[in-house]
Amino acid sequence: MSTQATTLVHDLFRIIDGREFDRLPEVCHEDVVYERPGYEPIRGIDELIHFYREVRIIARGEHHLTAVLLDEGHAACWGRFEGVHRNGTDLGVDFADTYVLEDGRIRHRKTFFFKPAV
Repeated sequence: MSTQATTLVHDLFRIIDGREFDRLPEVCHEDVVYERPGYEPIRGIDELIHFYREVRIIARGEHHLTAVLLDEGHAACWGRFEGVHRNGTDLGVDFADTYVLEDGRIRHRKTFFFKPAV
C-alpha cells in the first residue's frame, strides 16, 4: 500500500496543478471531506470539484513536495506551493497535508498553511 499511497498523493497534486479537476474521482473517495483554513469543510466529490473550479483563489500554480509519509490507512505530506492568485499577484506558501485513505482513495484531507490564510 505504501507505494500506491505515495503515488496517490503525487497524483492528487498533478491533477490539481494540471487543472484536470474532472479527474479528482480517480484519487478522492466520492464521500471525500476536505478541510482547509478559511473555508467550511468541503463534502463530497462534486463539492470538491466545484471548489477547485469556482471557489479556490488560486488561478494556477505548482506544488513541490518535500516528503510523503505513510502509515496504515493514513498519509501526510509537506512542501511548498508557488502560484498566482486570481487577481494576478504571486503566491508562495509552505503547506502540510494529512490524509485518511479508504478503498485506495483519499477519504479525508486536511491542509495546514504556514501563513494566516491562502
